[in-house]
Amino acid sequence: MSNRQGLQVIPVLDLQAGQVVRAVRGERAAYRPMQSRLAAGSDPLTLARALLAHPRCAGAPPTLYVADLDAILGGAVQLDLLSALLQQLPRLELWLDAGLADAAAAHAVIQALGPAAARLRPVFGSESLRDTAALAGIDSVPGAVLSLDTRLNRALDPAGAWSRPEHWPATLIVMTLDRVGAASGPDLAQLDDLRARRPAATWVGAGGIRSAQDLAEAQAAGASAWLVASALHDGALDPPR
Repeated sequence: MSNRQGLQVIPVLDLQAGQVVRAVRGERAAYRPMQSRLAAGSDPLTLARALLAHPRCAGAPPTLYVADLDAILGGAVQLDLLSALLQQLPRLELWLDAGLADAAAAHAVIQALGPAAARLRPVFGSESLRDTAALAGIDSVPGAVLSLDTRLNRALDPAGAWSRPEHWPATLIVMTLDRVGAASGPDLAQLDDLRARRPAATWVGAGGIRSAQDLAEAQAAGASAWLVASALHDGALDPPR
């Protein structure tokens, strides 16, 4: 999980009611349609193409993280939109957080998306997993990713995922929601603490990136990749002219 620039930057689309919105510290009621320097409007496919074309997001395969906020907040998964992304971007590896409560929910999404779901990596957010049994069951889902979610230094964890590293899959996300869209710097202390529990895992951070220096520090701290949205849309990671 790397590209020619070291740490892999995985661009993020936050989807709400069929459009891309700008995340603000995990306060989902405050999210508004995206305004980006990369492309006009908030159309998901347009912005997905623009993000994947950014020099910082070069990778093989091209990878995109999607947070389906409708589903995370208890609504239906935006299956038509996800299907369109997979069909229109035929090499895309799509990481999907759709508020998956257990493995059965992930398998239902995979079945609904059909053959294109072979390029899907389901993300289980610790804020969404139903219980301990659901946590233990995610190993039945190919490519499963576990996101260890916090807000304001508090773990969001009804399933007790944080204290059960024996159930963690091979790829883990450190999701600091109050740093998402905040340009407050990456939470490297949390990354360091969690990596100590599973040093052989692949660790991915989320939130806070302000500059190329932040990416370099995240890589030095042991991250393999970082989820990024605002810094890409605002030009903070554009190559020097």
